[in-house]
Amino acid sequence: MTAISNNQVAIIRTERGMRILSTRITIYDVMDFLKAHYPPKLIRDRFNLTDAQINSALSYIETNRSQIEAEYQKVLHTREEIHQYWEDSNSEYFAYLATKPHKPGQEALWAKLEQQKSDRASVMV
Repeated sequence: MTAISNNQVAIIRTERGMRILSTRITIYDVMDFLKAHYPPKLIRDRFNLTDAQINSALSYIETNRSQIEAEYQKVLHTREEIHQYWEDSNSEYFAYLATKPHKPGQEALWAKLEQQKSDRASVMV
């Protein structure tokens, strides 16, 4: 574990990558929200960070932009590989579940679920 002091809050390198000291929040978690154009205040609130912690993370990202961006791309690639692995591993099970009939008496719940899925899909388009 390597500690890098930054504005009295350390950013440390662990086996999970760069993270904010005394948290389980990685710099890559913060990057996800930055890429989605979240303001720092909302990122801070989302992860329950202090002002010093979020400022330290943002400062570290800005100072080491190219290195962090390269690592972030690797993290995204690894996430996608893991997602694809589980998607492939569970595809037969999901297909099996789709063929099973619903429990009697839950028709209204399933209709509501299908309506919500339809509403969500129409908003995404």
